[in-house]
Amino acid sequence: MGTIILGFATAFFVVLLSTPALIRVSFMKELVDEPGDERKLHKVGIPTIGGIMIFAGTLFSYFLWYPFGDITEYQHLIHAINDFKYIGASMLILFFIGVKDDIVGTAPVKKLAGHLIVAFILVVMAGIRLTSMHGIFGITEIPMWASILLSVFTYTVIVNAFNLIDGVDGLAAGIGAIVCIAYGVWFYLAGGIENACLSFALAGALVGFLIFNFAPAKIFMGDSGSLTIGLIVSVLSIKLIEFDNSELPLYMRDISKPVFVLAVLVYPMIDTLRIFIYRTVKGLSPFAPDKNHIHHRLLDHGFGHAGTVVVLYLFSLLIIGLTLLIKLDPSYSFLIIGGIAVTIIQIPFLFKTQSQKRKKDLIHEFRIPEKEKIRQN
Repeated sequence: MGTIILGFATAFFVVLLSTPALIRVSFMKELVDEPGDERKLHKVGIPTIGGIMIFAGTLFSYFLWYPFGDITEYQHLIHAINDFKYIGASMLILFFIGVKDDIVGTAPVKKLAGHLIVAFILVVMAGIRLTSMHGIFGITEIPMWASILLSVFTYTVIVNAFNLIDGVDGLAAGIGAIVCIAYGVWFYLAGGIENACLSFALAGALVGFLIFNFAPAKIFMGDSGSLTIGLIVSVLSIKLIEFDNSELPLYMRDISKPVFVLAVLVYPMIDTLRIFIYRTVKGLSPFAPDKNHIHHRLLDHGFGHAGTVVVLYLFSLLIIGLTLLIKLDPSYSFLIIGGIAVTIIQIPFLFKTQSQKRKKDLIHEFRIPEKEKIRQN
């Protein structure tokens, strides 16, 4: 427990103490995102390289407090060393891709190449991959080719999901912190101290960053931050699904691991799935930016940045809490919890937004004089 607390605290204070200097440097070097694009919600220039601090705080804490001394079995130690070096190498690759994209932009082809390299390192070299569906829809063990493809797909979806939800002050950082704390607690209870260390290191960095990123944001994380979060969360997600849960408290052993992971990632997953379906139906590129995310809908209802992210934080915590109560067959749990989540997320779309009401009022005001003219004639 001491290592975990130190890991969280170290990352938190690295980000807390270093971010103000980064903000000053960003303005000096004009590394800011200026308003102007209709998709942008901010009204003044804001630095976009906050991911540097998230990366630095997480990596520094992870390297400093990695619990090698707590690992006694030789095979476990070798496995831990491999994870340590492969995860660190993957973080470096995606971080520099993200920094380049934040500062001067990165071609989509180069981004794709970077993702494929990282996927190869994690899935093939490090062996961090899904080997079973753990009973969902009756599927257990899966063949090697399916394991590799499913793992690469999982990694790609989670990384891009965090990139897509980074559209409102404090959203990606806050959801990322909730995810990491949930994973960290699970790993700690299951005896996976090294994974808990990584979880709480990123959680500490994100909580520290939220002080500057919560509405009104003083700095954005940019791609360097969202890619770092997505990478670590994808690794932790796969590791949790594959981790032995025999050391968990009895009341948690019946929780389906894949269902728990999907519940923890509920908002990024549902928003990404919804936006991809929406864009495909509209004949648009699934990767084309727009303002049709769930958080944009909440903003249109007048919640504001702070209100929107708090609502989505509470939604995530509610769905995570349901997994502790609904402990049925994995397939039934998946359908019930997924059905509840999808139903709740539709509520903002059942009511007209403020902008839609204003548009209707304007049309009504325009039509009344026209009718009066017709009567006078």
